[in-house]
Amino acid sequence: MAAVTAPIKVDAETDRLIANAAHFLQRSKKSVVDIAVREYVENHRAEIQEAALEALRSLDGSTKSAVSLVSGMSSDELEDLGGFDE
Repeated sequence: MAAVTAPIKVDAETDRLIANAAHFLQRSKKSVVDIAVREYVENHRAEIQEAALEALRSLDGSTKSAVSLVSGMSSDELEDLGGFDE
């Protein structure tokens, strides 16, 4: 897979933890974050998959359901804002 530079922002404490781990493991900060994220996703794969499937189940093919999924707003909240002509 081609490497892509995509900066992420973390708080100062997390950055310190990453820097310390990188130093003592003699790895780059990038490597520590890469390994940590991959391990996290692997350890939470079932939860992530279930959340993705639940999101897909909420879609009924309408614009309203897609906007609701993306925005996190309920159907009632969307109606209060003017709703959708389908």
